[in-house]
Amino acid sequence: MSDTITRYFAAFNAGDTQGMIDCLSDDVAHHVNEGNIRVGKEKFAEFCDHMSRCYREELTDMVVFSTPDSSRAAAEYIVNGTYLETDAGLPEARGQTYRLPAGSFFDLKDGKISRVTTYYNLSDWMAQVSA
Repeated sequence: MSDTITRYFAAFNAGDTQGMIDCLSDDVAHHVNEGNIRVGKEKFAEFCDHMSRCYREELTDMVVFSTPDSSRAAAEYIVNGTYLETDAGLPEARGQTYRLPAGSFFDLKDGKISRVTTYYNLSDWMAQVSA
């Protein structure tokens, strides 16, 4: 199953939202850091469109872990980003760059991601873009 996770993150780094969606189950539960749970591919695509407008990010130093039965996986990585457009309720965007550690956790079913949960330190991000 780590192939699915590897493809998902390769698509992320390529800016290929459809490639990411192709790795998801139809009823994927997307748990957003500091946000709500979005269910389904359409909600995931809407989130990705928003993120692409406000941020340009590349994930590096990726390490992927999975359970022996391939039902769950996790990834740890560094987010290298540029804040492109002001996101509602956050500091003004002025092209600031940031670098912060993050992690994602996955449930997998029938070769597809059925849950993705992402965590990062929002206070760290805010300090970096507010400096």
